[in-house]
Amino acid sequence: MSMFCYQCQEAAGNEGCTVKGVCGKEPETANLQDLLIWLSKGISYFGVRAREVGIEDEETGLFVTESLFSTVTNVNFDDEWFEERINRSFEVREKIRKKYEARAGELEDADLPEAATWRSHEVDRCYKKSKEVGVMATEDEDVRSLRELLIYGIKGIAAYADHAYVLGESREEIFEFIQKGLAATLDDDLEVGDLLGLVMEAGEIAVKTMQTLDQANTGTYGDPEPTEVNIGVRDNPGILISGHDLKDMEELLEQTEGEGVDVYTHGEMLPANAYPAFKEYDHFVGNYGNSWWRQNEEFEKFNGPILMTTNCLVPPEESYKNRVYTTGVVGFPGLTHIEDRKNGDQKDFWEIIDHAKETEPPQELESGTIPGGFAHEAVLERADDIISAIKSGDIRGFVVMAGCDGRHASRDYYKEVAKALPEDTIILTAGCAKFRYNKLDLGTINGIPRVLDAGQCNDSYSLIKIAGELAEATGAEDINELPIAYDIAWYEQKAVTVLLALLSQGVEGIRLGPTLPAFVSEDVLNVLVDKFNLKPSGSVEEDVEAILEEF
Repeated sequence: MSMFCYQCQEAAGNEGCTVKGVCGKEPETANLQDLLIWLSKGISYFGVRAREVGIEDEETGLFVTESLFSTVTNVNFDDEWFEERINRSFEVREKIRKKYEARAGELEDADLPEAATWRSHEVDRCYKKSKEVGVMATEDEDVRSLRELLIYGIKGIAAYADHAYVLGESREEIFEFIQKGLAATLDDDLEVGDLLGLVMEAGEIAVKTMQTLDQANTGTYGDPEPTEVNIGVRDNPGILISGHDLKDMEELLEQTEGEGVDVYTHGEMLPANAYPAFKEYDHFVGNYGNSWWRQNEEFEKFNGPILMTTNCLVPPEESYKNRVYTTGVVGFPGLTHIEDRKNGDQKDFWEIIDHAKETEPPQELESGTIPGGFAHEAVLERADDIISAIKSGDIRGFVVMAGCDGRHASRDYYKEVAKALPEDTIILTAGCAKFRYNKLDLGTINGIPRVLDAGQCNDSYSLIKIAGELAEATGAEDINELPIAYDIAWYEQKAVTVLLALLSQGVEGIRLGPTLPAFVSEDVLNVLVDKFNLKPSGSVEEDVEAILEEF
């Protein structure tokens, strides 16, 4: 095998990519990511020990967090970026080790995990080592499955924690768990039961991380408001911003104000249209296009430059490659990268702005509006109406159809489910899965839209909060007593994080699709089925019938 990766839903044959990633990731890149993750485990080993003697080191926590974020599917494809990051990892690891030893005494390398001691600044040796430390280095299938489930859940936590940190919100317990979980995957004495406990703890930390990010977003930009988002275009040149980073969105809007350039969102940045702070900008036009996997077609037609703030980046076509810019932990060979903030200043987006002024306005893809902005505060403001409609029978139940979108035609399942659900049901969604059905005209119930879009994938926290508030208001002792069914789509690791978050809240009966994760072994799956009644999505007809029986 040139590589092995099965962290996303599109893993080849639902088993694993071994020649090249379906996402476009080259084998060398995949292997370097494996090495960076392995070295991050070694850094985390010292981070955990340092905390045991009272040392909390922010630099270490941030480095590990950003490193993990860079390995999420469709974030970074740049070998040079990973080579530089690997070299830095030796320095970060040595610094935290010395801090620990200064307080607790020197350690012998022979007593430490190899990930905590191995080093080389020779590129060839790094590439060779990278092939030895990947997923398949763990021989026991169930231990490997749980280690990877834990790591993928932590990757999503890292992504959300990074976004919150940029906006000034953080919790030490989040950085602590990231390192605790990573270090645990080096411990061969931990058995299946121990790892299961850590996986469940990852779900609890995931909820806290999404809550922290929610506080960061709403505290900075206000609570999202129900909004009809424009999906047409204007006659000005434009900049398209995609991904999840709202700080980048804010700074781009500030720098483009008065420049004759419009700003459009794409993909997971769509929910930015519902934040009050962003509505203040007249040149913030609306959303252009659909889900991430349609980039090649839609970026071509946009005509102006595109800023990728996070995943999901599809390897760009040569015809528009010179118009794609990356920032943060996003990278791709040959693309212009906007550097990070320095000394508290904003990122410098003027190269993109000047580029935009030289381009034609976007080609119109569609026109009209789509609804958004139904995060927890907007929905809970109508809690009395919702509860009244439930009691009167006007609302039979809710279907949570959150998660990711992807390329597979089988994902039309979610559109067909949305169309097949009866008119007395409401869909709760967050993440890019909504692009399969958010432009359908499904109507309203007593003025309440039948699709309530809470926002980005991390805004699944809103769905958890809404369910909790409804349970309290209706006197339900168990969240599973509510008329809520869960039909979740997944693609990458942040969706794994959301799944673990739901499981940590005791949610049972989740349907997961369009396929079950390749990294979940049969024995681990059986545990999840027995404990949480986790099940694969089936046919539209069978699943809709079963969902209605759950209400």
